[in-house]
Amino acid sequence: MTALGAAMDVLFADPNIASDGVYTSSGDYAVPVRLIARRRDEIIGFGETRVHSETTLFDIRVSEVPDPRPGDQVTFNERSYVVQGEPERRDPNRLVWTLDVRPA
Repeated sequence: MTALGAAMDVLFADPNIASDGVYTSSGDYAVPVRLIARRRDEIIGFGETRVHSETTLFDIRVSEVPDPRPGDQVTFNERSYVVQGEPERRDPNRLVWTLDVRPA
């Protein structure tokens, strides 16, 4: 394991940063995961109009969910979310998936 991988494990183990959740694939296979929830507001420009949108993103380790897909579900705080769009690995070592989700 690399130093960065070990640091990610510490980050995802911290109860002040990460939480427990369940990842369910479209094929009904469910796995418990640690995730970092990020809820940010997004302002989208459309012509001369600006639209305010609430977004929810979840960061999940690749080691826990190696192949997430659009349509899969994440359960967090007793609420279900559907993965929309292609999951992305934005970190330089590609250790974490960022999932854009919407309420199920």
